[in-house]
Amino acid sequence: MPAKNLPIRSKSPFPAGRLSSSSRHAISSLVPEAAISVEAIEKFFPPARSGWRGLLQPFETPSVVALAGISLEVRPGEAFALLGANGAGKSTLLRILATLLLPTKGRAQIAGHDAVHDSREVRRHIGYHSGSDLGFYARLTGRENLRFFGRLNLLSAAAAAKRITQLAEQFQLETALDRQVRTLSSGTVQRLSLARALLHQPRVLLLDEPTRSLDAIGAAEFRRFLKSEILHRGETTLLFASHALSEIELLADRVAVIDSGRLLACDSVPYLKNRTGAASLEDAFLRLTGRTPHLAEEGSTE
Repeated sequence: MPAKNLPIRSKSPFPAGRLSSSSRHAISSLVPEAAISVEAIEKFFPPARSGWRGLLQPFETPSVVALAGISLEVRPGEAFALLGANGAGKSTLLRILATLLLPTKGRAQIAGHDAVHDSREVRRHIGYHSGSDLGFYARLTGRENLRFFGRLNLLSAAAAAKRITQLAEQFQLETALDRQVRTLSSGTVQRLSLARALLHQPRVLLLDEPTRSLDAIGAAEFRRFLKSEILHRGETTLLFASHALSEIELLADRVAVIDSGRLLACDSVPYLKNRTGAASLEDAFLRLTGRTPHLAEEGSTE
């Protein structure tokens, strides 16, 4: 369902509404017009407290703004990036879409299913990976973990075994699969988490800083895999957050610039640069957010 009351492109030099994506994307008959629809999503958290006041935090009125009325749409087969400094709200939005957080206000849909009221169906359509929240059972092996998550996603034992073999080869996990997760390096656990997100071949892939903790070779290989094996077919929708501007320019059809929980602009990289008169995506980001280069570095936006 299209989002209501989205800004119209011609009325603002920095549009935040629905815009056309590349013509190469195939629209699957199994997925409605918008693979992801976000309508006026707001999220507030209770204020952080220290000492004994921390005991009262669960009873505090949520007043810290994480998302302030964001609306956007992502079409089937589109690669869509979220760009913003730390604390901008990118991870909060992804966690709402992954059904891990409830929004304070607004509505989110994945493949036509409401993220709050139909969360079980949403989880059947998505693969989710967060660079900071891995959620494995440390005393189980990598293979045992993937089998477990395969069964949660209704894969048969044979189908799960086949996919595990394919993904282990893709992510160079063959020697790590039969070791306990607690013995693996952080980079290897990241690759295992990416394999888990792709295990059931989801139609919508949500990635929060997917190449965090990967070395340069591993990150480059994963980007190549996403572009050539996942996005090229036009069957999987990708929504990802990243601080790596080169990663965004390589993968994303459109970019949403988010600052302090607000959507400032949403369009292709060339259009954002053209409308801001910037020579690079970094310059466009700085001009849109009003940050100086020094502040941008503190916000970890490369």
